[in-house]
Amino acid sequence: MQHNYNFWGGQIHLQSLVEDFVNYLINKGKSENTVKSYKLHIVEYIKWFSDSYGTSFKKLYRENVLEYKSYLINVKKFKGKNLNAKTINAKLSALGLLNKFLIEQNVQDEVVINDSDMIKIQINYANPTDINKSEVENFRQKILEAGDKRLYAIVTLLAYGGLRISEALNIKLNDVSLQGKELTVRKGKGEKQRIVYLNTKIINSLREYLKERNDDGEFLFPSRESDKVDRTVINKQFKKHSDKITPHKLRHFFCSNALSAGFGIHEVANQAGHSSIQTTLIYTNPSREQMKRKAELL
Repeated sequence: MQHNYNFWGGQIHLQSLVEDFVNYLINKGKSENTVKSYKLHIVEYIKWFSDSYGTSFKKLYRENVLEYKSYLINVKKFKGKNLNAKTINAKLSALGLLNKFLIEQNVQDEVVINDSDMIKIQINYANPTDINKSEVENFRQKILEAGDKRLYAIVTLLAYGGLRISEALNIKLNDVSLQGKELTVRKGKGEKQRIVYLNTKIINSLREYLKERNDDGEFLFPSRESDKVDRTVINKQFKKHSDKITPHKLRHFFCSNALSAGFGIHEVANQAGHSSIQTTLIYTNPSREQMKRKAELL
């Protein structure tokens, strides 16, 4: 459905634009997290545009986009530091999709941002894992002793199943077969489905959690406030027990640990849901800490 966003006075109804852009992303099959982040990026650009030029946003101009890119590189800070290339590229990618959306809506007809505008990133081949099995087991034990069986089950699933936190929180009860030692991830990255195989640690943690789970909802990990627990709640609970371990670091740990345990490259890729084998291969390399130690030998 197309809308004419140019109202009286040539102004654009920005709230309507953002809402329709969000729906456009959803219809394109973008994940919930991608939609949220792209929405924030677009709202941020519109505010920057208004603050910079003293006028309301009407459409994308290449000159404005290039000035925004320069602002992101040279001026904008996060926690006192310049933005990294990956963050800047994510913001530019959001503008690229907004560009396509505005063209489809007949708001503009020219492409003003393309792949060549992205900042080239040198691939870091160091293994991103910076936590070891001893640290993971100590973390799990702290949570177990704190009596939080839901969190204990989530942590065990991430560390030994390789799931993304968003995937874990979207699991429904009927997606899990404890007897069959597997679960189905139905909303993986790119909306891809896959089977994840469960070891005894995961099975035991889920069984003990399910004994005290008191909810009639369909999601495996519900909350008092909604049908499933929110990732921000889990992030806060992680911080209570560790200032180092995060859900995403547990995923890194899984990949590295699985390869060390004898899993093949393709087996880890399938379990973790990597879209490219190149992603999995990174975990066969030395860690950053190992690279730093080796650098001292030079």
